[in-house]
Amino acid sequence: MSKAKVAVVVDSTAYIPPALVEKYNIHVIPQILNWEGSSLRDDIDIKPDAFYERLSTAKEMPTTSQPSAGEFHEFFSKVAETADSIVAVLISKSLSGTQASAQAAAGMMEDYPIEIVDSESAAMGLGYMALAAARAVEDGAGYKEAAEAARALVKKMRVLFVVDTLEFLHRGGRIGGAQRLIGSMLSIKPILHLVDGKIEPLASVRTKKKALAHLMDVAKSEMEGKSGIKTAVIHAAAKEDAEKVYAELNDALQPEESHIVELSPVVGAHVGPKALGVVFFAD
Repeated sequence: MSKAKVAVVVDSTAYIPPALVEKYNIHVIPQILNWEGSSLRDDIDIKPDAFYERLSTAKEMPTTSQPSAGEFHEFFSKVAETADSIVAVLISKSLSGTQASAQAAAGMMEDYPIEIVDSESAAMGLGYMALAAARAVEDGAGYKEAAEAARALVKKMRVLFVVDTLEFLHRGGRIGGAQRLIGSMLSIKPILHLVDGKIEPLASVRTKKKALAHLMDVAKSEMEGKSGIKTAVIHAAAKEDAEKVYAELNDALQPEESHIVELSPVVGAHVGPKALGVVFFAD
């Protein structure tokens, strides 16, 4: 069996639909969930349904950690057995030390070609960039061209989300500019977005219903008149709301590609249950 020319690697926070991971032979390195003395591999040792169910009654909250440089080196080495080069599209370096581990591991790979892309994103924002790289490879791109296909989406990608509470982001230290909302009225529903890879506040409304309507309004206004739209709805144990938003988003934007995706346990540990977001961009 001949080697693939380019392998695409992504970390598990992307949570790309499994059928697409399989179709494009994307290699997924799991992030780590540390919980009550156990280190659990994201989406391998613990799946979203089990995670959110356990989280609802847990006395001790989980923490997360990125794969170590050694774990990345082992992962890259296995992938290198099947491919001549690697493009690794990873969660924003402002949200995680994942890229630092990957860069260190790449340095251990001697002259094996590895290109690391800072997505400045997470969840399906990251996922769509990995898919862009994988689709470029399918069209015959080399590893540097595939990396550029992913990077071309960095500033186009929009990730907006609403959380039930800022408690999880605050405790995990991932709160960014939304820190200033802490201590404000408990009744607000903060709408957050990723800006240059960091979590920043976008708006605050009184109810979840108004928050979801605001997500839709922003998506509609920013995508108006654009073509080649792709979307995703991401959620943490909020399937019913996610399905409604997904249907409305599809109806309003008529995207050429759309997905509804649950957030992986490692992302869920930071945003908390019932978080819901939208991802959108136009080519």
